[in-house]
Amino acid sequence: MKIETAPNGRLTLRLTGEIDHHSAAAMRKTADAALIRFRPRELVLDFSDVSFMDSSGVGFVMGRSKRAAAFDCKTAVCGLKERDRRIMKLSGLESLVAFYTDERKETT
Repeated sequence: MKIETAPNGRLTLRLTGEIDHHSAAAMRKTADAALIRFRPRELVLDFSDVSFMDSSGVGFVMGRSKRAAAFDCKTAVCGLKERDRRIMKLSGLESLVAFYTDERKETT
């Protein structure tokens, strides 16, 4: 995971590789530490370099969104493959996070 901050208060977490039960635990720790350290106004989870994701990916997004909300921080996801986007939307994540086509553009 690569962590990037921007002067506008955006924290971008660029996720890589596979997201499954085992990898999600380490990702959660890293993401939560970054949220606490930077206290962003917006958290963007970039899935562009994720090669595989199971339901742990949905849980990861849901948990980080709730954690970010505690800091009055909005959450967005971007870079999702179409299959993963459908799974997240069917899981009801649209009520918690924004879906962007890339880091800057919101989709419907």
